[in-house]
Amino acid sequence: MSFLLDTDICSAQLKNVRIVSNRFLQYGGRLYASAVTIAELRAWLLRKKTPQRQKQAYARLRQDLMVLDVDEGIALRAGEIAAALSDRGIASKTPDMLLAATALVHGLTLVTHNTRDFANVPGLTIVDWLVP
Repeated sequence: MSFLLDTDICSAQLKNVRIVSNRFLQYGGRLYASAVTIAELRAWLLRKKTPQRQKQAYARLRQDLMVLDVDEGIALRAGEIAAALSDRGIASKTPDMLLAATALVHGLTLVTHNTRDFANVPGLTIVDWLVP
């Protein structure tokens, strides 16, 4: 099994949250991040108030991750998911739908602590590494 990591999980790794760090060791070589997640992390890391140690941890984090681009196929799938959810009266955010689509297109399990944001996406497998 391989995993697509949401920003909150990568952030926990940068903050050296032990339960997440253990999973990184356990699943090394099978960890992916979307380009969307990398953009969100960079926006956080480049802020003036972000501690230097977390900026340095980012370089180590990137060594553990393979980054998946958002291509047209993922964009189309994200749009399909968002439209179906909207028709059911469920609001969604574009970055979340891009992550869900990336996981589905690549056959990955999405790792997030924000499980409610993804709970209504059909066929998506979700796990939360921040819950023991």
